Amino acid sequence: MKQRIVTGVIAGTLFLLLLYLGGFWYSGMLFVLSLVGFYEYLRMNGLLAFKSGVLIGYMGLILFTFPQPGDSGPLFSLFIWGTMLLLLAATVLSKNKLTIDHAALCLLGVVYLGAGFYFMAATRMAENGLFWTLLVFVCIWANDSGAYFTGYAVGKHKLWPAISPNKTIEGAFGGVLFSVIAVVIFSFSAPHLLSLGTALPLGVFISVAAQLGDLIQSAYKRARNVKDTGNLFPGHGGVLDRVDSWLVVFPLLHLLRLLPVT
Repeated sequence: MKQRIVTGVIAGTLFLLLLYLGGFWYSGMLFVLSLVGFYEYLRMNGLLAFKSGVLIGYMGLILFTFPQPGDSGPLFSLFIWGTMLLLLAATVLSKNKLTIDHAALCLLGVVYLGAGFYFMAATRMAENGLFWTLLVFVCIWANDSGAYFTGYAVGKHKLWPAISPNKTIEGAFGGVLFSVIAVVIFSFSAPHLLSLGTALPLGVFISVAAQLGDLIQSAYKRARNVKDTGNLFPGHGGVLDRVDSWLVVFPLLHLLRLLPVT
């Protein structure tokens, strides 16, 4: 527990500092996290042995992560199709050593991480981006803390035991409550940016999406029979263990236009 707390404090302080600085510092941090996270994904799925697939996957990930906001529509379609074509070509050139299943898994990882980190960067680069990015992260963290402590204190009914046996329905509602409290505080601090009427459903949505992201990763870790995706953060696991909710929340907020950013 001590190691977990120390790691959390150090990593959290550094993260918030780079988030505040924005620009190169924040985008650079996200880029590094995306590369490490993709490595964890490849390793977890047994894809590191397929060098051509790994190289194409990293190329696709870099293209996803770097575009400027506003270009996401056509460029995302081009990057998805281009990465897919190269991976399919690699199955031919490798004489099926890289199989169609391997190519599909690799493409899934590129889209999953690439789009997620892209929209994290896009949110920070938008007008009032620090406010909106911090709001989303604080709501996610409030949801995590609320779900944990509420579940620990009063959790009795399992939420989805086949996927994540420790999560409870009571914890899920606690996560929603804490997320709503967090977003209301942001609304009171900047009512010209976020009205209370908008804040309440936004807090609920972020919490539900964050819990979905957590369950998605729990499902594929269980399918691959691993406890943690890596060990970059002692006591906390790997990058994917830390960003599972982020990778779902940020794209959904943008795609559903729930944040007033461009």
